Amino acid sequence: MEHNHTHHHEPEHRNEHHHNHDHHEHGHHDHHGHHHHHSHAIEKLSTIYIVAVALNLLFVIVEAVAGVVGNSIGLLSDAGHNLSDVFSLLLAMIALKLASSAATKRFTYGHRKASVLISLLNAIILLVAVGAIVVESIDKFFHPAEVNGTLIIWTATVGIVINGLTAWALSRQQQHDINTRGAFLHMLADTLVSVGVVVSGIVIHYTGWTVIDPIIGLVIAVVILISTWDLLSESLRMSTDAVPEGFDVDEISKKIEALDGVLNVHHMHIWAISTTETALTCHVVIPNATMLEEVTDRVKEMLDGIGIHHSTIELETSSSHCHDHDCCSH
Repeated sequence: MEHNHTHHHEPEHRNEHHHNHDHHEHGHHDHHGHHHHHSHAIEKLSTIYIVAVALNLLFVIVEAVAGVVGNSIGLLSDAGHNLSDVFSLLLAMIALKLASSAATKRFTYGHRKASVLISLLNAIILLVAVGAIVVESIDKFFHPAEVNGTLIIWTATVGIVINGLTAWALSRQQQHDINTRGAFLHMLADTLVSVGVVVSGIVIHYTGWTVIDPIIGLVIAVVILISTWDLLSESLRMSTDAVPEGFDVDEISKKIEALDGVLNVHHMHIWAISTTETALTCHVVIPNATMLEEVTDRVKEMLDGIGIHHSTIELETSSSHCHDHDCCSH
């Protein structure tokens, strides 16, 4: 992704190019603070995931036993669905570990990009779950099932508590990471399914109106589909190196050009290294080479402030010529 062009600048420009890739003292301090905060957030999330996986596994076992005892296909299939949630939580946990993996000579960003692929996989699993709910609901329209109301209501209520608690714990972290949002959506979907089961159980118990079951199923499927769509499109954008959500190339260019000593910004690239980290490269034109350090400091500080902690700034003086073949000034 980096450019491999040769620089034919004057010696001072070559020196300039070497400098701007280094992290200045201020940058080191900032990065240290950022990483400390980042690792604390990761530890907190890991704990949430471990507890969530344990609780949900326990619930799957309870639900499967209740399904066998109560002879309920519904409960058994729900146990299977909850098992797929445990799998999704485990995937999100793996993604969390990968997102903070160290760089190697072969993988210079570590395995961080894999976290994007996992979020894509999670979105696809959710879509499959929606498909399964739709198929099952349509089937129930034509073949209404005998429902053991009480057993199902109690089991589903336990499901609401467990899935609801997990969804709540994840919801407080989900704005920072698309994988956590994926896990949150899985849990929210499950909570909704359990609520649907309880509502239809109560309605059927008092009115015998079995058609409510598939209707609620379809409504839930639509809700899950709408909330998954964003996750899917954002994952696809991230995996094709599009500018991540929340960043605007023109806006960032204006902010950099507004800094003291910056004449022009061009050749800007912004992409996701992982589901939580964003990188940027750009060419910045400055009046003369003496302003090299201070302009680099200002640009990096500004980028740090908006959440871009991996930046490579290539500085050029107004007299020098940009050598990138696809380089175009604004």
